[in-house]
Amino acid sequence: MEYPDKTLIRQIETLSGQGISDCYQCGRCTSGCPVVDEMDLNPRQTILLLQLGKAEEVLGSNGIWLCASCMVCGTRCPCEVDYARIAEACRAIVLRAKNSKVDPDSIKDENIEEIPQQAFVASFRKFAG
Repeated sequence: MEYPDKTLIRQIETLSGQGISDCYQCGRCTSGCPVVDEMDLNPRQTILLLQLGKAEEVLGSNGIWLCASCMVCGTRCPCEVDYARIAEACRAIVLRAKNSKVDPDSIKDENIEEIPQQAFVASFRKFAG
């Protein structure tokens, strides 16, 4: 049996302040999500993949970028697991790995519509104290 590397999972838990294993997969986070239809991995699936140690798959998904951080998921969760904070932590990890700074003035107008707004927010938070 192959055991997944838990380094990324621990990093996500540390950055988000959330316990990935606290989720028992009731699906309330997903049923209340206003952007779930646009996500390739919904909040429940994302947390399940993290529980299974498949963080790389989560970090490569578009669901973490589409999360509106509306906090519906966290308020509906009986275990108080906040997917929005997990998504924010995942975005931070992706942006830190790229080690690049986004200059808003350097983005071409034709690309603005294609870039998720949360990518901008996460990028600016990356460099905020």
